[in-house]
Parts: sequence; C-alpha cells; structure tokens
Amino acid sequence: MKTNIKSPKVFLIGAGPGNPELITVKAVKAIAEADVILCDRLVSPEILETYVNENTEIIYVGKECSKNASTPQSHINTLMVEYALQNKTIVRLKGGDVSIFSNILDELQALKQNHIPYEIIPGITAALGAAAFAGMPLTARGYSTSVRFLTYYKSEIVSEEYWKELALTNDTLVFYMSKGNLTPLVEKLKQLEISGDKKIAVIEQATTPFQKVYTSSFDDFNEKFGDKNFASPSLVVVGKIVNLHEEFSWLENAEQEGLYFKSVENGSLIPTTQNFFEYAV
Repeated sequence: MKTNIKSPKVFLIGAGPGNPELITVKAVKAIAEADVILCDRLVSPEILETYVNENTEIIYVGKECSKNASTPQSHINTLMVEYALQNKTIVRLKGGDVSIFSNILDELQALKQNHIPYEIIPGITAALGAAAFAGMPLTARGYSTSVRFLTYYKSEIVSEEYWKELALTNDTLVFYMSKGNLTPLVEKLKQLEISGDKKIAVIEQATTPFQKVYTSSFDDFNEKFGDKNFASPSLVVVGKIVNLHEEFSWLENAEQEGLYFKSVENGSLIPTTQNFFEYAV
C-alpha cells in the first residue's frame, strides 16, 4: 500500500568555487526539491536566487575563521537531524566540493547515528576552479606530476619534517584557508631553500567577477605583497606551474573592487554586494 509520507533525506552538495555556472546539473535538481537549505558563506548568491524554490527555507550557517565568526558544527548537525526527522528534504550546501576541507565527516557521522539517508553530490573544488581561471594547470609534463591540497591556518598543523618535504618536492602545493599566514609560509619555505624556479600565486575570489591573481618569486614576495590584506577567499598556489600563468592566463584581473560572497557578522550572513556581474572573458 502506497503512502504520501515523504522519507527524510539529506543532500550534501558542493556548489562550486563561486561562478554560478560551475554548479552541476545534479546539484541544481536537488536544490530545487529542497524543503530546507543549510547554506555556507562561500556559495554564489546567484545560485540561491536562480534555483531555490520560493517555498524553501534558507538557513545561513556561515563560517569565517579570520573573523572568529562561525556557526558551530554541532549546531549545523542538530539542524540537519531535526529537519530530516520532520520528514523534510534537506540540502547542506557548501562552497567548492563537499569532500575538501568541509567538515563533511562530522555531518556524515551525525546522519549515520540518527539513521537518516543521505546522498553526496560533488562540486568543483576551489583549487581546480582557481587554477583553471588563472590559466595554470596544476599538473603538467615537465612542471609537476602531482598536486597536494593543504591548509596552514595555524603553525602546529605542519611539522618541521613535513616543511622540509614541501620545500623539496616538485608537487604543486595548493594552500586553502592560509592567507593570514602567508608571511611565515613564505619565510619557512625560503629558509628551507625552496627552488628558485618555483613561484607563489595568490588567487583572490577565484572564478567570480572580482577575481585577481598575484604572482611573485619567493625572494620578492614580502616586498611586493607582505603588507597586503588579500580578500577572502584567497587560494595560494606554490610550484613551477605558477610560471605558466603569464603565458596562458585567459582572464584579466578584475578592475572593480568588492567582495562577491557574504560576510559573517554575529553568527549570521550579510550581503557584501547587491550587484552580480555577467561573466565574460
């Protein structure tokens, strides 16, 4: 006998790195069916404006570590479980990809413990979007055969032995959530005699209308950018492949200043801009 009672389900979705056209078709379909969306800060406002049903409840659960303003992960877990047990379809919407620096394990454990069905829908992570929009392949013959995704938001994350390995490797290094520690990062790699043919790139607000790419040698970085407060989010790329940016960059740095994503204030999200620009090469 059929029933009209809807089974609860949670979709864990990666919204991509910023440009709303980089979200997947599968993600769009799930978003359109959601009763409730728990939304991170680094999700394009245009995605919400375009694909969310008018009856859907949107709850912002943003995190912005640089401002010490974050929704506790335990609260996010509680919201997911409570709404799912009300027979609602939940979308947990995250910037980039859900499996790269996103606390997805905590959420999976909460859902599993409460016997709530879920589905994971991947997205384009920031490293891939930023590199593509900066004209820098993360691996390339003669430059790098592998890539590492890292974070350096506090010093104890990286051991002394691992620093030595990072300085010597030919892997491309991509640092998430590390813009506040760029000076010690650069100095550490210089002390360990990182090769002079490797450069560093900082990509601000990748794939958005405010994208800017800054590149430098390690010797010149602090003189050129040591005092600069890079916009959030910024991704840091280290390696030989940064040398390819100048030759293969297909998108000029944005002329306009501004912040594309919302900012966290007192535990909630506030808009930083009211105008969303069309994407053009």
